[in-house]
Amino acid sequence: MTREILLDTCERVLALVGDRAEAEVTVTSGRSALTRFANSYIHQNVADAGQWARLKVVVDGRLATASTSRLATGLKDLVERALEAAQLRPVDPGWPGLAPPADAPESVAYDEETHVAPPDARAAVVEGFVRAGDGLRLTAAGFCSTGGHETAFANSAGQRLWSRTSHAMVEGIQRSDALDGGAQQISARIADIDGAAAGRRAAEKARRPEAEPIDVGPGEWEVILEPNCVTDILDFVTGHGFNAKHHAEGQSFVRLGEAQLDPQVSIFDDATDPRSLGAAFDAEGTPRRRLDLVVGGVSAALCHDRRTARAAGLGVQSTGHAVGGGESAGPVPTHVFLEPGRRTLAEMIASVERGLLVTDLWYTRILDPKTTVVTGLTRNGTFLIEDGRVTRAVRNLRFTQSYVEALGPGNVLGIGNDARLAGEKEHHSPTLHLKAWNFTGGARA
Repeated sequence: MTREILLDTCERVLALVGDRAEAEVTVTSGRSALTRFANSYIHQNVADAGQWARLKVVVDGRLATASTSRLATGLKDLVERALEAAQLRPVDPGWPGLAPPADAPESVAYDEETHVAPPDARAAVVEGFVRAGDGLRLTAAGFCSTGGHETAFANSAGQRLWSRTSHAMVEGIQRSDALDGGAQQISARIADIDGAAAGRRAAEKARRPEAEPIDVGPGEWEVILEPNCVTDILDFVTGHGFNAKHHAEGQSFVRLGEAQLDPQVSIFDDATDPRSLGAAFDAEGTPRRRLDLVVGGVSAALCHDRRTARAAGLGVQSTGHAVGGGESAGPVPTHVFLEPGRRTLAEMIASVERGLLVTDLWYTRILDPKTTVVTGLTRNGTFLIEDGRVTRAVRNLRFTQSYVEALGPGNVLGIGNDARLAGEKEHHSPTLHLKAWNFTGGARA
C-alpha cells in the first residue's frame, strides 16, 4: 500500500467517527518472510502480507480500542465497535488527551529490496551460513527473515504521520556432537547480512574446543558477555527501571541524578538513529528523539508517554515512548544503545585469569523489578577462560543476578568496540566484561 492509501484510510476512519469522540487511528501494511533450515538444508519458506487498523476512541473520558484487518469492508464496523465499547467503560481519570500536530521523519532506516526480498535472496544467506560448516563435521540450523512495514497515524487533533521500516536477520547454530555454537546478524538491509561470516562465527564456537563440555560449580564468576546477552540486560534495566509508570509506582531502581551504574556505562534510546529499525513516532503519534537515560553511570532521565507526563506535571512532556497497551505497561524504550568502548574481544579474554565467556542468555524472567533480579540460562556456547585463553566448553548454566548490580560502580571491567543490533529485542549492544555474575547451578537446577 502507498503512503497516500494508508493516510486516506486513516482519514476515512476519522470521518466515520466524526464528532462523536476523540479518536486516533493507526493503519499498517506489512510483509514478513522466513526461510528456515535444519540439518544443513532449507525445509521451509513462508511469507505473509497484510494490512490492519487500530482505533482508539474517547467518549466523555471513556476510552476503548478496536482493530480490524478488513480495511476494504470493515472500517464502519471498526468504528461502531469501538464507540459501543467506550459506552461500557468507566471514565479514565488519567486520559491525557491527543497528541498535537508535530513533524517526524518519514523513514529512519528503510530498504525496499529488503522489504520485498524474494526467497532466493534469503536462500543465498542461508547457503553462506551452512557452507561455513562444510568439512568440519557440523550441521546447521536456523532461519533468515526479511520484511518491512509502512505505518500511517492520524488523530482528530490534526496529527498526521507516516513511516516505513525494513528488517533482515539471520540467526542460527552450527552443531557438533558435543556443542552448539550460535551467531546472529540484524540490519535494515539484507545486503548487510553476511551469512558466511555468521556461519563461520557459529562454527568457531561449535569447534572451540573439540573436547566434551564440562560442568563448573555455582558461584560468582567473572564473565565476558557477548552482545546478545547485553541486549537482554539492557531490555530489563531500561524497560523496568526507566519506565516512568514503574518509577511512579515505586517499582524502579532509578534515582535520578545519582551515580548508580559504573562510570563507563552510558545508555540512550533513539529510534531516529540510522542504526535503529523503528518508526520515528510512537503509538500516540508523538515524534521520537534521542533520550539519554544514563550518562557516565548517572541516571539521567525517565521515559514518558502522554499519560505519565500528565501525571508527573510540572511541564513534563512525552518523550515518545508510548506503546500499544501502554495504559497498563507504561512507556517502554525500544531502541536502546549502550555506548561502546575501545576493547576487542581478544583483549578482554586475555585479561581474564579465570572466568566464563557467554554467547547468549535465554528464558530470562524477572524476579524482582525493583532490583532487576533476573533468572535465566546460558545457551549457544559457554566457555571457560583460564590464564587469558579459552580452554574448555562449559555445559549450560542457570543464573540469578541483579542486572543493575552487575552494571554497578566498579563492576564493569571493560566494554567492547563491537556494538551491533543483537538479541531478541534488537538493542544496539557491545560485548561486556563484568567483575561478577551469580551462577546458581546447571541448566537443570
